[in-house]
Amino acid sequence: MTDLATSPVGDSEAEPQRPERAAEPLLGRMDGLLARPWAVRSAEALVSIVAAFAFALLCTRINVNPLNRVGQVSGLAMLQKYAAIVGLPILAVLLYTAYRGSLARYQLVQRLVCAAVAGLATGAVAGGIVVALNGTQWGLGGQEGDPGNLIGMANGMLTGHGLPGVYPPGFPAVLALWSKLFYGGVGGGGYALKDVQLICTALVGPMAYLSWRLLLRPFWALLIAVPSAILFLDPIRPYSHVTMLVMVPMLAAALRELRRAHRLSTRSTVLRGVGFGVSFGLMFLWYSGWFVWAAPGVFVLALFLVPWRKGAARIKPVLLFLAATLISAGVVGAPLLYQLVRLGAEAKDRYAYLSVYLDPAYVMGWASDRAGDLNYHDFPWRGELAGQSAYTLMLLAGVALALGLGLRSIVVRTTAATLVSAWLLRFYFASQLAHAKAVQLFPRTTWIILYALMILAVLGLMFAVQRGTGWLRTVQRVGVDGGPAPLTLRPAVTGRLVAGAVCAVALFGTMAASWSVDRYMPTTDSRYLPSTGSQQVDMGIDAWRAHILVNRNGKCPKFDPAGQNDCAKVNMNLREYNNEPDKGRLWCANVSGEDWATVCGTKRPW
Repeated sequence: MTDLATSPVGDSEAEPQRPERAAEPLLGRMDGLLARPWAVRSAEALVSIVAAFAFALLCTRINVNPLNRVGQVSGLAMLQKYAAIVGLPILAVLLYTAYRGSLARYQLVQRLVCAAVAGLATGAVAGGIVVALNGTQWGLGGQEGDPGNLIGMANGMLTGHGLPGVYPPGFPAVLALWSKLFYGGVGGGGYALKDVQLICTALVGPMAYLSWRLLLRPFWALLIAVPSAILFLDPIRPYSHVTMLVMVPMLAAALRELRRAHRLSTRSTVLRGVGFGVSFGLMFLWYSGWFVWAAPGVFVLALFLVPWRKGAARIKPVLLFLAATLISAGVVGAPLLYQLVRLGAEAKDRYAYLSVYLDPAYVMGWASDRAGDLNYHDFPWRGELAGQSAYTLMLLAGVALALGLGLRSIVVRTTAATLVSAWLLRFYFASQLAHAKAVQLFPRTTWIILYALMILAVLGLMFAVQRGTGWLRTVQRVGVDGGPAPLTLRPAVTGRLVAGAVCAVALFGTMAASWSVDRYMPTTDSRYLPSTGSQQVDMGIDAWRAHILVNRNGKCPKFDPAGQNDCAKVNMNLREYNNEPDKGRLWCANVSGEDWATVCGTKRPW
């Protein structure tokens, strides 16, 4: 575990790599329960989840007025102070064990610390949202926009109406259940939404980390999980991106099992296939869009992985695994699959926003429909080399290393297949935009493409380090006179390097979490407040809307900008997900009336 190399996830036919020397036996109290692999994995999961929730709960002690900038700055500073109080002792234990502890003890501590850092990263984001919503019982967005639609879906389920359209029913169903259990059912969806938003936000980091731990060692799993979890996490809709973060490593793990199905018993093959299938089915119900973008590429890759020329003895277990996976996934995801087959061709996405107007080849960032004063003239900010930034070039260099050094790895192949699939579908739908007058959600491929690039960049670094350390150890074994030389690149040395790198990732996590939270602090710019008649909003509008709605006790939120006697009531008429009748034309958001014709190509509709 102290090596910088990955676990053997490349060629599934290869024998597992042996450490240079056996790890020292666990001593003392570690001889018992924690010496068992399943127990250590369970401890890892428990530590990550507890760290996320505990930190979010700790942040409920921060009491500032989030409706003014001074209060927001103070809250963000308190968030960092708590992160230091909690995180520094954890990292100190890691460093101490790396320098003074036994190898076995350090391996255990490294696993638990990496898990804790992953949990603290998104626990800090959830804690920051707690600060942004201090004084109100409503979740981000209040009862407007997408949150209003989600509350309406939950209310529809509570009143016995089926979920219309092709929207994944998982999150609305959980929201309906939470509302019924804790907030009296219909009318309590807005209060339930806050709880579920915070819970899901805190869980994103642990779920991403634990998913990558199926394939990679702790540090590399952490290096993918923390930056991607914070970058893609949207606390107003945290259920969407967690599916994407978990799906890619799960697909790679499933394809790895497919390649070695011939080594397993029939019972084990079926059980593993059913396990993966049920997991994919649940993720599909939670949020299905990422499967649509990844499916063509992963399907083609799976066909290539089937050993067609190896004879029936090799092919039958593989086909059995595929059948068990697909059938179980289909059964679990059947409600949504049925709606997609029945209504998929009729579902037209005609909502355009800032990301639709950008150069479609730009995938390094995005702007939502709450973009403030940004427009396609000044966003994105162009880089120095043909518009590409240093960040883009660094990612591409990592991709080159991954493809050059690790193409036999099933993780690299799965990620590359996902990237190519999403890339082609992105440009297919974007190319039809002008004629079909339909967006079909193509800007959302930005997230999964960027995620794939980040994964490949980390894997490229991992393979480069693996090859480099292997080469150094080979060179160091040969002395000046041709005899053996002392091995200076010992496991203890690489362990200390990993410990330092974990500290750096943890520091990045605290800074990145603060950046993420700051975007969602209630807007303090009057230009973007609906109360002033503004047609533009920024990302802070979601928390601001939560502060103008009545709390469950009938009183206005503590920091309601309109005062203690002028808050909005619960909209009991939110029943289901409603759209206007399809008029066959784009609705161009983030565009002023005078620019409608030059941007959207039609006369403005008002």
